[in-house]
Amino acid sequence: MKKTISIVTPCYNEEESIRICYDAVRNLFDTELSNYNREHIFCDNASKDMTTDILRDIASKDTNVKVILNARNFGPMRSNFNGVMNASGDAVLLFLPADLQDPPELIPEFVQLWETGNEVVFGIRTLREEPLLMRLMRKVFYRLVSSLSYVDFPIDVGDFQLVDRKVVNAMMLYEDSYPFMRMMTFECGFKSIGIPYTWRSRQDGKSKNRFIHLIDQGLNGLVTFSRVPLRLSLFGGFALALACILYAIVSILITIFSDTASSQPGIPTLIVALFFFTGIQLFFIGMLGEYILSIHGQVRKQPMVIERERINFSVSNKNNRPR
Repeated sequence: MKKTISIVTPCYNEEESIRICYDAVRNLFDTELSNYNREHIFCDNASKDMTTDILRDIASKDTNVKVILNARNFGPMRSNFNGVMNASGDAVLLFLPADLQDPPELIPEFVQLWETGNEVVFGIRTLREEPLLMRLMRKVFYRLVSSLSYVDFPIDVGDFQLVDRKVVNAMMLYEDSYPFMRMMTFECGFKSIGIPYTWRSRQDGKSKNRFIHLIDQGLNGLVTFSRVPLRLSLFGGFALALACILYAIVSILITIFSDTASSQPGIPTLIVALFFFTGIQLFFIGMLGEYILSIHGQVRKQPMVIERERINFSVSNKNNRPR
């Protein structure tokens, strides 16, 4: 029997690109990947243009295309992850953008490496066709997350990854309502290999992932997979409080053994009090942050997305997460 490769594409107002994306994937499976079955899942985030109508038309003519229509815009990360959780393939390409900035022509090479025993095949964005400022900011972010995270996360890796079914099953164990999927695969473990490529500039329309959304997603990844920021607050507050105590001791000694005061009476006391209590506050905020971080990972159980409709999904396709 043929193995099935699932491909997940989140979309929001992508009427210019959606057919191009569909045709690119279909052509690959008609030629280089003809020995595999195709499952292409589109996750629409309540688009306001003709995207939904185009998806309905495509799905009516091709049962290998499945569509999830969200009740509202839940953001690209939640929508994408929900699509992955509902994929049924032996291997799943976690993310193929509708604008094809991640090149679909790499998929056959991903599949070949997967067949040789690699459970996670990931793309490395060594070159980026985008403005210099955004390129530099992304490089700084990826290196920061990689260095601070407790997960062994390669630099310049996005969600453009082909993972084995066992990896998807492991990802289902996570009850995270705001998943940072690109790092989750590495937290699961398994054998992995990377392929460098050029992340292309967008050809049609404008990106719907605004700068403020990128900041939110980046902070989510940093907080979810790193405890360093909170512990910096913890130890930074302790160090500041200790420095203020030392300053107080020095001020007292100068006042006792010097005929001239180091400053006007009362000023050292105000400085010491201000910085000491600031340090103490940061110290306890850092401690509380540790508890909040622990609770945070346990109580985020709101639905991943609310779906309005599914197209070409059978009853057996409905995802039931293991607990």
